[in-house]
Amino acid sequence: MNRDEIEAANQQVIEAGAFVKPLLEETGKVIVGQSYLMERLVISLLANGHVLLEGVPGLAKTLAIKTLSDTISVDFSRIQFTPDMLPADVTGTQIYNPQSGEFTTRQGPVFANLVLADEINRAPAKVQSALLEAMQEKQVTIGQTTYPLPLPFLVLATENPIEQEGTYPLPEAQVDRFMLKVVIDYPEWDEERRILDDWAKTEGLPEASQVVTSEQILSARKVVDSIYVDDKVKDYIVNLVCATRDSEKYKIPAKDLIDLGASPRATIFLTLAAKSHAFIHGRGYVTPQDVKSIAMDVLRHRVHISYEAEAQEKSSEDVVQLLLDHLPVP
Repeated sequence: MNRDEIEAANQQVIEAGAFVKPLLEETGKVIVGQSYLMERLVISLLANGHVLLEGVPGLAKTLAIKTLSDTISVDFSRIQFTPDMLPADVTGTQIYNPQSGEFTTRQGPVFANLVLADEINRAPAKVQSALLEAMQEKQVTIGQTTYPLPLPFLVLATENPIEQEGTYPLPEAQVDRFMLKVVIDYPEWDEERRILDDWAKTEGLPEASQVVTSEQILSARKVVDSIYVDDKVKDYIVNLVCATRDSEKYKIPAKDLIDLGASPRATIFLTLAAKSHAFIHGRGYVTPQDVKSIAMDVLRHRVHISYEAEAQEKSSEDVVQLLLDHLPVP
């Protein structure tokens, strides 16, 4: 791209992304100290990818997702996953009407734009797998009929990492369908102090208002698709994903630490997420730093560490960081 093309692309992104700053400011009225989380949620919305949130109870995971839906004119539904749920509780079912002798379809809570799957690891595998078709194909089959889901469609799931009793590990096929896995931590002292001032009362709690329409989101996605990615950056993305499968080829000391590398879906998601990261920062082109900034959230749940890595007390995040530190940046 020459300078004029870069300036034109930047201007197009700035105009299409004018809603990003008001959106983050509006959510910031409710969600204190989780700017990283809210930015990742906006990235997922722009990149049309699902998000898995992990964090201990009380860190506003559910509130963050609900607040995001309040700022956008979209349908929102919340599914509280429990061990006794059935797949029909998610997707819907056919109900027999004895008077007419016909079956009618009752659509489940998955038929919404933003679907909050709260504590998704509390439901058994057959219920979790009920989301697979919805997440990948953006459709749901009930009986012999397939129904398209509304657009935009996003699954935002939460899980608690510390409780093991009464939980079921997510199937790998489902984990891989989440574009991002965002791990959130406790707020800083000054943020905690503001939370006290804003929320330690019984009335007049902070609320978010609508500042963007679903049409603006869908229009912004078209601009995200047009964001320029240089061949060298594309090569860097492919090298990063391939390094999770064969670190020796890239002379990275991680061969014995990785049991299973990332799938090609990681390459696609990393590119889309990097484009969205560039978009929210007002750029019409992707830099290697965009890739590095979002890589941890795309790869942490796709790199499966070995027993040797566990013996060395290394996590998948440590291994991904090792790859990022050693792989040459264009």
